[in-house]
Amino acid sequence: MLSGACVGSNDLVIARAFYDAVLSVIDMKLHINLEHELGYGPINGDPNFWVVTPFNEQAATFGNGTQIMFLAKTKQAVEAFHKTALDMGGVNEGKPGPRDYAPGYFGAYVRDPDNNKLHVSLKL
Repeated sequence: MLSGACVGSNDLVIARAFYDAVLSVIDMKLHINLEHELGYGPINGDPNFWVVTPFNEQAATFGNGTQIMFLAKTKQAVEAFHKTALDMGGVNEGKPGPRDYAPGYFGAYVRDPDNNKLHVSLKL
């Protein structure tokens, strides 16, 4: 069972502005705001996505082939997640739309300001 996911950040002020905006469109909010970590989760749930400065005090880096995947309830929410991410300084990695991954798939890809890859799609 997976309890959550975590990405590193080199600037939690920028990361918080980005994730507060982006995650709000898929009904997630900030639950924990500490000096070195941010904990996000469903509006009426517990945090399950963390943004942290690395404990070893080295620069945060992204993993090649790593992505954090989020679910949206509607195509409009997928589109809003992608647009909001770009508006907040993210980088496009794949515009919203259908893909041939699975029947009914609709999703999008972005990178956050620390270059972490994010994927948002409809639940299939």
